[in-house]
Amino acid sequence: MKISATIKSSFQIHEVNVETENNGKQLSISPKESGYGSSINGGEFLFLALATCFCNDIYREAAKRNVVIDGVNVLVSGEFGGEGESAKNINYKVDIKANGLTETEIENLIQQVDTIAEIHNTLRKGINVTLIK
Repeated sequence: MKISATIKSSFQIHEVNVETENNGKQLSISPKESGYGSSINGGEFLFLALATCFCNDIYREAAKRNVVIDGVNVLVSGEFGGEGESAKNINYKVDIKANGLTETEIENLIQQVDTIAEIHNTLRKGINVTLIK
């Protein structure tokens, strides 16, 4: 599955587009108050990617089990140090509402998704990021 993200930024303009397998979407993200760059930083987007991945995967895996999930809340937090430093202490908390599931069944679903969530596993295993000239 090919995924891409594009930002076009200039004074007071911040266009964000994402695409998966030729299915493009535009996101509305305002520029910084200075007029240049994004009002949301990369760390916030990284943590949002983790939360989004886990949320979507919970619904996907529940559907495979023919289970209906009434709601999912995911909170991802962590720390960034100074310029050029990677994140540390990333953790997340999940709350799932599902009528008809026991707490043990919910916990088992959470644990299963924790092992297969693609964004989580990408960070856990590490990956090269290459600048193309």
